[in-house]
Amino acid sequence: MIKLGIVMDPIATINIKKDTSFAMLLEAQRRGYELHYMEMNDLYLINGEARARTRTLSVEQNYDKWYDFTGEQDLPLADLDVILMRKDPPFDTEFIYATYILERAGRERHAYRQQAAESARL
Repeated sequence: MIKLGIVMDPIATINIKKDTSFAMLLEAQRRGYELHYMEMNDLYLINGEARARTRTLSVEQNYDKWYDFTGEQDLPLADLDVILMRKDPPFDTEFIYATYILERAGRERHAYRQQAAESARL
């Protein structure tokens, strides 16, 4: 199962009639992806590792109740297969800090995959 993380504005405030992030989440869920919801302040570094407090998310095309959180976890961002940054402006220092953390997660995931490939050859 593909683990998809999404960093976005508070999901309770979106307009599901026109929000493209919501449309992407619906399609990802339809394809069987596991959805992990985050806001920018959920991202952090500890001992040089990019991590986040995430909530497992399910979505539906229902204007009264379009999302539900089914669990919380603290995990390394490198454990996610895909991370979407879908934050609306302003692009301030918090946004820049979040992109640094996401960049770090990408490097960690690449290093992990490279290590796994080398181990498989042995």
